Amino acid sequence: MRIGVVTFPGSLDDRDAQRAVRIAGAEPVALWHADHDLQGVDAIVLPGGFSYGDYLRAGAIAARSPIMNEVVDAANKGLPVLGICNGFQILVEAHLLPGGLVRNDHGDFICRDQYLKVENTDTVWTNGFSEGQEIVIPLKNGEGGYIADDETVDRLEGEGRVVFRYSGVNPNGSVRDIAGIANERGNVVGLMPHPEHAVEPGFGPDMTDAMRSGTDGLTFFTSAVRALAVSA
Repeated sequence: MRIGVVTFPGSLDDRDAQRAVRIAGAEPVALWHADHDLQGVDAIVLPGGFSYGDYLRAGAIAARSPIMNEVVDAANKGLPVLGICNGFQILVEAHLLPGGLVRNDHGDFICRDQYLKVENTDTVWTNGFSEGQEIVIPLKNGEGGYIADDETVDRLEGEGRVVFRYSGVNPNGSVRDIAGIANERGNVVGLMPHPEHAVEPGFGPDMTDAMRSGTDGLTFFTSAVRALAVSA
């Protein structure tokens, strides 16, 4: 199983995503923003960071980089794609997911361990969770407020495409506490929190049972590995 991780100028968490893929039991494949070759990978992760310095809008330039032509085409054909933080911003700018991400409503960059409620377990990236499960995933962003018009949000809700909601506190003003969404097919998922930072015992979020113990993020990657194995 080979999962590609795209590096853009300004990516910060590409190596972390590669490590998460490896821990989940798959082979990480480094992909470069200026290439047109997906190297035959079985899935793709668009990592967090500040691609192209967040000029214009976060993710706007990266969404038009050469490799995204291939990513969009492959995603529309069913290839699993996970967009994390800046990767989520890239997905909406590439119109693989609806809506947009704007400056946090309080105006500040936020970095915290965030509780999420799992709303949809029918996607490639979430099948290992239980519906309604509460997980803890690190969150770090300055432009993480999810927005969309009422018709779009109603459609996402009605179609079960809201994948995660913020629980306990809405950290950035996202409409209806939305932390992550999926496309209609369920192969493309974007979220603002960083599951790749919660994949290894001793290095995850602070949890009630033990300090720095959270590994809830690993399920994103093992879910994809499981789904890919079944479809192989």
